[in-house]
Amino acid sequence: MQGKIIKGIAGFYYVHDGHSRTYECRAKGIFRNQNIKPLVGDNVVFDVLDEGEQTGNIREILPRTNELIRPAVANVDQTLVIFASKEPEPNYPLLDRFLVMMEERGVPCIICFSKSDLTGEKEEEERLERYRVSGYPLLSISSKEGRGIDAVRRLLRGKTTVLAGPSGVGKSTLLNLLVPGAQMETGSVSEKIGRGRHTTRHAEVFLVEDETFLIDTPGFSSVYLPLMEASDLWMYFPEFEPFQGKCRFLGCVHMEEPDCAVKEAVEKGLVPRERYLSYRSLYEELKTQRRY
Repeated sequence: MQGKIIKGIAGFYYVHDGHSRTYECRAKGIFRNQNIKPLVGDNVVFDVLDEGEQTGNIREILPRTNELIRPAVANVDQTLVIFASKEPEPNYPLLDRFLVMMEERGVPCIICFSKSDLTGEKEEEERLERYRVSGYPLLSISSKEGRGIDAVRRLLRGKTTVLAGPSGVGKSTLLNLLVPGAQMETGSVSEKIGRGRHTTRHAEVFLVEDETFLIDTPGFSSVYLPLMEASDLWMYFPEFEPFQGKCRFLGCVHMEEPDCAVKEAVEKGLVPRERYLSYRSLYEELKTQRRY
């Protein structure tokens, strides 16, 4: 039989048959010998050992269209990354790191700011404007008021989407709205540390509607940059693309060079200054990593 791994816990993989049944499976030793680890989202061939107990063995992992390291999932079409507008305050450097990681992996990303009921309309618009010229689809939602949920559904329809973001931003609450049967535990934000408790401990696939899957993942508080040359970082900032080839010097990295088209675009307001400053910070970090 063929199915999709929807959850993996302690060496057991839960495989949905695409219809109505989920089988608890082990992976054959050949995968361990080949240093292959089954991932949530993998499409697999499996043998049913006991139909009544719904147990089986994974025999083959079908070719992956893509693979993410963090979160460790496979065969995704896009990522819905969620940061709260308030409680906790959005960590823009962390979001920018995540966007670079997704760009490097070639996975389209939707940016979603939750808890919009806690901020004013002007403040929320300024938040979205920071990423508008990047070309990412942008959402501002309130799960509490149901605002923006239909827009989320439209962007998810017909795709396999990774739900990602820090803890405490409302991922589980949104999942409960999109998949009422999920009954996910929702956690409150610690007032003392201003962060959410980790309520999701493993990646898990949920069927939202026909041909529409959502992969819930644990909250993250840090993101490592992909291994790359600092001089290549500009390629992962989509808003820089229109200005490539217009700098005075060939191979301009948009840092200290004179007559840089990207820096001129920042001064003219065509590229958000906050995003450019984030680029500079990440560039210096990559240079330091290469040195050591």
